[in-house]
Amino acid sequence: MHAGRGGADPGTRHASARIIGAYARGGTGTGTGTDLAADEVWAVEAHLEACPVCRERLAVAVGTEAPAVAALVEDVWAGLEPRLARDVPTPPRRRWSAGLSGWLTPAMVPWLVMAVGVTLTALLLDVAGRGFGDVSLVLLFAPVLPVGGVAAAWSRGLDPAYELTAAAPRAGLELVLRRTTSVLAVVVPVLLLGGWATGVTAAQWLLPCLAFTSTTLALGGLVGVPRAAAALAVLWAAVIVVPSVALGRTAVVLHSAGLPVWALVLALGTGVVIARPGAYSVLRNPR
Repeated sequence: MHAGRGGADPGTRHASARIIGAYARGGTGTGTGTDLAADEVWAVEAHLEACPVCRERLAVAVGTEAPAVAALVEDVWAGLEPRLARDVPTPPRRRWSAGLSGWLTPAMVPWLVMAVGVTLTALLLDVAGRGFGDVSLVLLFAPVLPVGGVAAAWSRGLDPAYELTAAAPRAGLELVLRRTTSVLAVVVPVLLLGGWATGVTAAQWLLPCLAFTSTTLALGGLVGVPRAAAALAVLWAAVIVVPSVALGRTAVVLHSAGLPVWALVLALGTGVVIARPGAYSVLRNPR
């Protein structure tokens, strides 16, 4: 746990007494002057998961700083303890599924399957040479293929557990990046196969793919990831896909000469995401 804002005692790497006390009192948004910021709440909870020393200190602090909470916990525990002895242990499969939820949601699966299907279909059309001139459909669709999966990872309308996920203290940039990594881990190998089979260099499709993904996340911090993904996909289809297919000619932005531009877009999108981590604590997401 970092030492920013008094978050840890120098040299001990443990939560400070101020942080432990405020967390025990539920000191967020109370206006007491000892409130914890959202990033401090996230940091202390992540630290408590791995630090038994600070968990013991928190237990003591709850008893002294928040006796009402301690009494409530004791009452709840007294009611649960007899039942816990009779409860069936969680099956390994459920424990695995719970761990996987930090990386995937059921809503992402259909979009990932669709992305793989679109890539393979584009590959077959490219290999068969079905009359699109020198346009590679794999190259044409590569930038937007991950966007659907990234949007589905944060769609209130598609994910039945969205409210619980968005309300969790550890929800935010880390979870967004985990799920984005899961999408790329599925899409990139398929694109790699498609690029190899059609003779398209990896840089030609990989840089636009990553640049589009980072831009989606950067805009998502402002308008919501699903809205950003939809807007970028529609813009790409209207400005690049339709004219390229109609003219039978690959757009200039997808030639090797356009790679520096994509690298710049990737750097800018990544920079915005890194500079505004708090924007992902409460994502703006329409139904």
